[in-house]
Amino acid sequence: MENKKKYLFDNPKNIKRLLYFLYGSCVLLFVLDFVIHRHVMHNWENLWGFYPLYGFVGCVVLVLIATWMRTFLMRSEDYYANEGKADIGEKLSSVDKKQNDEIGRPDVDA
Repeated sequence: MENKKKYLFDNPKNIKRLLYFLYGSCVLLFVLDFVIHRHVMHNWENLWGFYPLYGFVGCVVLVLIATWMRTFLMRSEDYYANEGKADIGEKLSSVDKKQNDEIGRPDVDA
């Protein structure tokens, strides 16, 4: 039972190699930012670190908007199982539960 399959990232050397590759890619992209000429439309795009800052702020705004939208888009855990009858905080009556349980049985004709 000791014949477990070895995967690529089970070896700590491979993890270190991947991290070195990612660190090297970050350094290369950082250096290329000073070398490559960008055709900008607005002056603030010339600011150092504009694009990383813009991406970070964009992600934070998306998370905040999604958190706000969750308050009115969220449904109960069994919303689809009960065919949309149960909203948040609502409970089905015993008759509805029995009918809902019988829907999936193979011996019940619809």
